[in-house]
Amino acid sequence: METEMISRLNIPYSSIPAAGVHGVGFLSLPANIFRLVRGVFESRRILARFKPDALLFTGGFVAVPMAIAGRKIASLLFIPDIEPGLAIKAIARFSNRIAVTVKETKEFFPFHQHMVITGYPTRPELSGWTRETAHSHFGLHDQKPVLLVFGGSKGAQSINHSVLENLAGLLEFAQVVHITGLANYHEATQAADRLSINNCDYHPYAYLHEDMGAAFAAADLAVCRAGASTLGELPLFGLPVVLIPYPYAWQYQKVNAEYLVQHGGAVMLIDENLKTELLSTVSSLLQSPDRLAEMRHSFKSLATPQAAKDIANILQELVSEKEEKASND
Repeated sequence: METEMISRLNIPYSSIPAAGVHGVGFLSLPANIFRLVRGVFESRRILARFKPDALLFTGGFVAVPMAIAGRKIASLLFIPDIEPGLAIKAIARFSNRIAVTVKETKEFFPFHQHMVITGYPTRPELSGWTRETAHSHFGLHDQKPVLLVFGGSKGAQSINHSVLENLAGLLEFAQVVHITGLANYHEATQAADRLSINNCDYHPYAYLHEDMGAAFAAADLAVCRAGASTLGELPLFGLPVVLIPYPYAWQYQKVNAEYLVQHGGAVMLIDENLKTELLSTVSSLLQSPDRLAEMRHSFKSLATPQAAKDIANILQELVSEKEEKASND
């Protein structure tokens, strides 16, 4: 998926063989280790060809081969989730600096001397929409509030099914912008075709690229997973949210969700209770404008629109330090 997304931005892309070794079956372990070794050699070839001044890592097992191959190059590790994964902990020892989304992440690296809180970076073009332009873009009206549902880059099947099963009820009091992912898009369009009324208030999309900022700007409430991007994108728009942590992602999403709930901008549902609790939870929130206003205010206080610039500045500092050291040597 990354290949398609990055190619849309005209950024050169090279893949690296990699595989996880934590929590995999015994029979899969040798093959995964072999892929990581291959990844180290491929990373060396990329570094020899590209000759970078600095490296930026954001975690995941695909970063491990490059961190090993590029251990002598100045590097910054950005930790998007609140709780770091095993791969991030592994490559932290190779990193000259660590940037974190929230201060709570510092507890996982008590001995690292160079850590900075930047917040979660967001694309500048996300903020280029107003509520009015966003409503016009999606063909929305002002008679009912807007519910935005999305499940990450590939969608979220349990969220999609719960929304479709409760679609008639949701449309009684809300317009629904539903980003399904490719796998469930056809199912969503079929559900829309079966609606006898209010089908004009249901707007399914397989995926939104440049228009995601419009979806955030148009919405009064969101329903989504609790991936790392929720720590940055939702506060940027002050968008109240019902979070459903992905139950098979260790506990990273649960920790993210609990953080946002504690700071007043979110409520959390358990995935297994989604079908029975989604409709009542969304209805209660959308019919409580004062509570939504409080949630928006709480979220806005967490926004870090300068995060991407701060991360870029750290990378520039690493390069400058490298050049200064080279000139002194």
